Amino acid sequence: MASPLRIIFAGTPVFAAESLRAILHTQHEVVGVYTQPDRPVGRGRELKPSPVKELALARQLPIFQPASLRDSQAQAELADLNADIMVVAAYGLILPKAVLNTPRLGCINVHGSLLPRWRGAAPIQRAILTGDKETGITIMQMDEGLDTGAMLYKMACPISEHDTSASLHDRLALLGGDALLTVLEAIELDEPFTAEAQDNELATYAAKLSKEEGLINWSLPAIQISRAIRAFNPWPVCYTSAQGQTIRIWQGHRVNEQQTTAPAGMIIKADKQGLWVAAGDGGVIAIDTLQLPNGKALAFNDVLNSRKELFQVGTSLGRPA
Repeated sequence: MASPLRIIFAGTPVFAAESLRAILHTQHEVVGVYTQPDRPVGRGRELKPSPVKELALARQLPIFQPASLRDSQAQAELADLNADIMVVAAYGLILPKAVLNTPRLGCINVHGSLLPRWRGAAPIQRAILTGDKETGITIMQMDEGLDTGAMLYKMACPISEHDTSASLHDRLALLGGDALLTVLEAIELDEPFTAEAQDNELATYAAKLSKEEGLINWSLPAIQISRAIRAFNPWPVCYTSAQGQTIRIWQGHRVNEQQTTAPAGMIIKADKQGLWVAAGDGGVIAIDTLQLPNGKALAFNDVLNSRKELFQVGTSLGRPA
């Protein structure tokens, strides 16, 4: 007979909150929720709880926010919860061996890629940036390595040529909840999946994003620039400079079959049809949505009406001063 599990959940952002929400629709008991300490945000630097904490508060779940799990007191507190299993999704803290071994069934992780491809902090963005056609969710048994544990279950998800990291993130977050419930149901019924070791030779690393990566190098091929615009939406957002002003580019695409002999970065068209910029391979990027300093993200046509002087044909976009 199926027996509901006592679960510790550990996660922080929206991606993780969807997995917690999925668990809360089952008969399993969430005995504790671990999430990162509240962070200051906005101009007022007010402390803001994580999406996982907000959900846990709404459901009146026990919340724990240690700065580290290496502390013996924090480890003892976790052990006192007497959990069957710990579910981790984008938590942001390292789980030492003592924690990994505490729950009766160990710790499992909801990871946003088809491991061993894209281990690390930014698997969704790196998949788009590299031009992958497919990604997905992997539920793995955690070990002491970085996303190196044995794989329990995978669910694939296609990447379209229009996907941004925001749109792909939202699909994967929901898929992560579905995959997690499949694994938890198997564990509950004592029919667990056979753990499959990862092939380390196939592993790739999804390094953490930096703001500097958002700077557009117009000498790159148009396809790579287009991927960067999609990969870095919503953060760090691609940016360039027009007439000395920093311009953030939220949406843009490669203009299919369009070629130019203009130098990389030069504006070749700026009208109601869009802002077209030359790329390094002779391809053309159409900038659809952009943001001026202290302004909102707007369609280029709306920006053109008021700031035409910034986007003169024949001038070049480049590195901000």
